[in-house]
Amino acid sequence: MPLLIADLRIFRVLFVLAVTQLIGWGTVSLPAVIGRQLAADLGMDIAAVFAGTSVFYIAMGVASPWLAGPFTRHGARRVMMAGTLVAVPGFALLAAAQGPVVYFAGWVCLGVAGSATLTTAGLIVLNEVAGRNAKSAIGALMLVTGLSNSVFWPTTAFLTGMLGWRGTCLVYAAMMPLVCLPLFAFGLPRRKPTDAVTGRGGAPASRPPAPSRGTFYLLLTTLGLYVFVTFGMGALLIELFKAEGLSATEAISFGSMLGVIQVAARGIDFLGGGRWDGITTAFVAGLALPISMLLLMAIGGATWTVALFMLLYGMGSGALAVARATMPLIFYDKAEFTKAMSRMALPLNILSAVSAPILVALLTRFGSNALLGLALFCSCAALAILMLLGRRRPAAVAAASR
Repeated sequence: MPLLIADLRIFRVLFVLAVTQLIGWGTVSLPAVIGRQLAADLGMDIAAVFAGTSVFYIAMGVASPWLAGPFTRHGARRVMMAGTLVAVPGFALLAAAQGPVVYFAGWVCLGVAGSATLTTAGLIVLNEVAGRNAKSAIGALMLVTGLSNSVFWPTTAFLTGMLGWRGTCLVYAAMMPLVCLPLFAFGLPRRKPTDAVTGRGGAPASRPPAPSRGTFYLLLTTLGLYVFVTFGMGALLIELFKAEGLSATEAISFGSMLGVIQVAARGIDFLGGGRWDGITTAFVAGLALPISMLLLMAIGGATWTVALFMLLYGMGSGALAVARATMPLIFYDKAEFTKAMSRMALPLNILSAVSAPILVALLTRFGSNALLGLALFCSCAALAILMLLGRRRPAAVAAASR
């Protein structure tokens, strides 16, 4: 019976996170759908409009370390409720913007809100509920959030056609207190006063020794390399395929396959349950990335080559999204997980923000092989670091993974 209660509790938390993460990531994907309308109405260059997303990631990264204390003291539920309210003026500022100053101010607000409500916060909630056994729950959550663009891109297009983009921003602002806030308030578990210091039954919780600083930096470097490659490549796939000689229609057709393939890869990892840990997932998935890069560099943009590249890259990057979220669980317990994730958020979000501009500069100035060569180097370096991390697994985790 206690196991059934625990399972129901995790299912309830997963439902809340699935809905709110879907809304959170889907609503901030506005520029991908209405970027040209924003540029025309605000008198901004299209590149400046998309820079709003970079501001969002940087603001999210800068705010995350400051939230480590509140997450630890008050629990994720209260922090996520507060973050939801911060998102309201963010969307309101976007709706009211007449130029770049208010536009970017809106993205700063949304970035601060995202640091309290999006991926890092969701992982902290699952860690609070399930601890080191949260891998399957994280896999299930990533499976759902991978559909955010598929759900909200057409939603944004429909609402914009009905209400205009400013009306769409106001609708998204209203969704925060009307949908997300009640879900956080009534669906997430309250932090008990003894949660942070005791184990089950009120007994003092035994904490394994914290990983060394070297382990933290190895983990951060690996995650950073994969974030740089996958975020940058994901934003530039269509342009990369055009540079390889595909027509615009063919490039869009192949690029649109990415989300479906990534979700399929996350589904395979989820069905694997607890048979392998995050490092194993990352190593297997990470092998697919350099192979896909080498394939496209060596053979070029033939249709079958691009299709095989998409399959390999999509499966690898999709599984890596789960691995990035679950690898810290191998090394950190409940007490240290929040601090580690908050410390990693700033550099990882900065890499997310700068990856596309760096890679697009390589693509436009030096051609597709320069972009693919840098991605190949980063992918191989990440694999080498993963082998070092595998040797640093805690003894209990290493035994369970055999």
